[in-house]
Amino acid sequence: MPLVAVLPTSQLLLRALVLLGPVVALLATGPAGHWPPWWVVVPVVGLAGAFAAVPDSPVGVGLFLVVLVWWTISLGDDIQPAAMVAAAALLVAHLAAQVASYGPATLPVELATLRLWGLRAVVLLATIPATWAAARLLRGQPEPAGVWILATAAAVAATVVATVALGDHREA
Repeated sequence: MPLVAVLPTSQLLLRALVLLGPVVALLATGPAGHWPPWWVVVPVVGLAGAFAAVPDSPVGVGLFLVVLVWWTISLGDDIQPAAMVAAAALLVAHLAAQVASYGPATLPVELATLRLWGLRAVVLLATIPATWAAARLLRGQPEPAGVWILATAAAVAATVVATVALGDHREA
């Protein structure tokens, strides 16, 4: 019996997002005039299929690296608006893989879990335009001393705040 026939709808939808996300991210360089050749698209589709079939495998890391390398090779430091599409597609694929891998493939994902991760996705997706705008504004500027330490501290602080704000507030 094929795997698709036994998967519940929630798992099918999540795995479709896992499959489509990297492909959309790869093809997002096209509107900037840099369509990937077939010999890049075919392996990405194959890896995306493998990642969708086994979302808790390390295939996703390699797949995302292939997409990021293509972006680097094709556009270099040209920060196109399509980068926001690619970032959103990769984020959605990553989160869908995370949720899909929570249990056996034949187990439906609970609505509460989908809501929780949907809210997390919305919060993360909302940061993409601001990050893109900051990258555009700061392009070509010299790095101030300690900028990476400050950025890391800000990211950790934001993670702690988000964890407290969005965490489970039920009593233990």
